[in-house]
Amino acid sequence: MTPQNDEYAGEFPWWLLAACGLGGFFLYRIISDDLYTQVLGTLSRGVGITLFVTAIGFSTACLIGLLLAVAGLSRYRVLRQVARFYIEIVRGLPILVLLLYVAFVIAPALVAAINWLLEGMGRETIRTREFPLLWRAILALTIGYSAFIAEVFRAGLLSVDEGQVEAAKALGLNGWQRFRFIVFPQAIRTILPPLGNDFIAMIKDSSLVSVLGVLDITQLGKVTAAGNFHYFETYNVVAFLYLTMTVTLSLLLRRLERHMRQKPG
Repeated sequence: MTPQNDEYAGEFPWWLLAACGLGGFFLYRIISDDLYTQVLGTLSRGVGITLFVTAIGFSTACLIGLLLAVAGLSRYRVLRQVARFYIEIVRGLPILVLLLYVAFVIAPALVAAINWLLEGMGRETIRTREFPLLWRAILALTIGYSAFIAEVFRAGLLSVDEGQVEAAKALGLNGWQRFRFIVFPQAIRTILPPLGNDFIAMIKDSSLVSVLGVLDITQLGKVTAAGNFHYFETYNVVAFLYLTMTVTLSLLLRRLERHMRQKPG
């Protein structure tokens, strides 16, 4: 944390008070207004889809990102170059473009490859439409975020003092043991805050899956507004749901970051 941030660390969070007041106002309108209540009842069905897409996509992206980070720090040049190629190419694509590319280019190609294998085994082939758009969206978010998360992991792994790694080597620990017991437990303190920010960002970017017709909060909001013509009320509820999730997670993340910073060792 910078000195400036330390100076204002104990400052009363007036912004949070204002946000709670605004949230309380909208909550009151939702409770007291039948139209808002009806819209909330419809959009709440999309909350589960939004959280499902985010949870599956983010956990998978973390796994791929960790593998990419380790490959990028490998002593083997081929692994380093392959990891860097993946990261730079994927980070250069907007998430929306990546969603469309995965849904309508990569997914059909995967189905074609699977069918080629199935035909070779004498099994029945599958159709492209049997690859649900929901899972195409999850695959796209996984690919997109894995490149950014790889850089988070790489920075965290590089933050560990090299002397401790050398000491672990002197104790006879192999590469996996050094990573598991020495490097990763220390790197996780550096990794967790930006990783949490990426999770919040994915919740917001998950709204882009609505372009594929996935029935998340945004898509249900578009359908609802197109049906009742109450765009103001409908998108107020959409914003309320997203802000409730992101602000709550942001506060939890700050609490976790503060706890990790105060933890000894």
